[in-house]
Amino acid sequence: GKKLGYTFNHRNLHNVSLGQGQEVVAEQTLDLAAQEGHWVILQNIHLVARWLSCLEKKLEQLSEGSHRDFRVFVSAEPAPCPESHIIPQGILENSIKITSEAPTGMHANLHKALDNFSQDTLEMCSQEKEFRSILFALCYFHAVVAERRKFGPQGWNRSYPFSTGDLTISVNVLYNYLQAGSKVPYDDLRYLVGEIMYGGHITDDWDRRLCKTYLEEFLKPEMLEGELCLAPGFPLPGNMDYNGYHQYIDDALPPESPYLYGLHPNAELGFLTQRSERLLRTVLELQPRDSSTGQGALGSQEEMVQALLEEMLEKLTDEFNMAELLAKVEERTPYAVVALQECERMNALTAEIRRSLAELELGLKGELTMSSDMETLHSSLLLGAVPESWLRRSYPSTASLASWFADLLARISQLEAWTRDFSLPSTLWLGGFFNPQSLLRAVMQTAARRNKWPLDRMALQCDVTKKSREDFASAPREGAYVHGLFMEGARWDAQAGTITDARLKELTPAMPVVFIKAVPDDKQDSRGLYPCPLYRTRQRGPTYVWTFNLKTKENPSKWVLAGVALLLQ
Repeated sequence: GKKLGYTFNHRNLHNVSLGQGQEVVAEQTLDLAAQEGHWVILQNIHLVARWLSCLEKKLEQLSEGSHRDFRVFVSAEPAPCPESHIIPQGILENSIKITSEAPTGMHANLHKALDNFSQDTLEMCSQEKEFRSILFALCYFHAVVAERRKFGPQGWNRSYPFSTGDLTISVNVLYNYLQAGSKVPYDDLRYLVGEIMYGGHITDDWDRRLCKTYLEEFLKPEMLEGELCLAPGFPLPGNMDYNGYHQYIDDALPPESPYLYGLHPNAELGFLTQRSERLLRTVLELQPRDSSTGQGALGSQEEMVQALLEEMLEKLTDEFNMAELLAKVEERTPYAVVALQECERMNALTAEIRRSLAELELGLKGELTMSSDMETLHSSLLLGAVPESWLRRSYPSTASLASWFADLLARISQLEAWTRDFSLPSTLWLGGFFNPQSLLRAVMQTAARRNKWPLDRMALQCDVTKKSREDFASAPREGAYVHGLFMEGARWDAQAGTITDARLKELTPAMPVVFIKAVPDDKQDSRGLYPCPLYRTRQRGPTYVWTFNLKTKENPSKWVLAGVALLLQ
């Protein structure tokens, strides 16, 4: 106000929070402010959609003859969808629009987190050194967990609404603890912040482990001895004043990179690639459907789709004859049951593919009326996307149609080879199953029957070999060899037999063949092991399959922060 030449004090400001019948109060306040040259803030106008047309008329009336200093400010939450855009066009056209967007990058997020406090905050605790150090560490923690979501599933399996309220309440808890005792209760602080303040938002167990690991790295006794680095090249600052902390961020924080979050630089390549793919896919979907797509033999879109469906129908093999397969099985072992279940599910999928393609072929020839389902299938084939009706009977996949169909044929080939005599193949493609967990459980069931072990007290032991699938001629006497696994966030060093840092631009390096066998729970040694989650796709989250314990020479917390996981695709 001063910069614009206004005479302003708190008496000139009227704040009205809309909702619960405050519309009449708002109109009276506007009339008074227009006469006296006051400012009016109308908060939460998205809660009074029906009254907005009245507000538009009122503002139009007050635009003439009002005091020169009269101003109106309105605030609203962002609309979740276009249908919720309810602010009248007249208000939008005659106003200056300002949006408050979340800060991007660690630098902006860390400053924003620190902005929630002041010099008075830093001076309010009797244990000043401890309070300031832990407060800054909590600010960095808040900035990390808020900005890490940009890395997609490798950052967080799911998106969480972390807010500045979580940070300020955590600092209040810190203050209360330090005022009540002379020692810093690190365990209590980590629990309250990680399990309640921030952990209350978290619904995924692996995300909860990540949150706890951050706090274990940031809140520990070493932080008061000047030996703690919040990120490579960014040590925790000593005792400073409020402006000093802001200046320290500007001077000492390294440039924006995944290293600030404990991630490998490949994480940035991965999420930027996926964002680009989504953008290009959207552009492709916006292309007109009725124009010619080329000058060759496949000139029209119908000819392209016709050629594609004919090729797919030609390559698609016959369904498995379940009666013959059941007659072949001499003993219903756990492995044989898995094979039969996979064949049944494959039959359901291939039957739907064959039916829908044959129906669409008749529609393109004019022998059937094109239904909405056929139109949807036609559009999917044209865009190279897997049709929705196939996905419902399928398995999680992020592949394009061509890759998905080639993957399907490979799955069928594995089942055909396995069901010739139902002997366990030398190595199994774990990603080629509708239900990979069923195979892993079959390994445990077979060992339990052979050794008469209780099934609920068993676990899987994972030993990574140094060989590829071509090096194995027969299945092991116990357990199973599996191939087709990939690692994201790191790589496997076959010579050293441990997890190690990934090479730049190698986003998902392939794993050697893995030997899986069942052992009693009490025989497992967890020392020097990283519990690595196994997912079906890079979407992670609901595609979780199992946990494999992998050897590591580094502290397992390094791989937790790096989001290291095994993938089946």
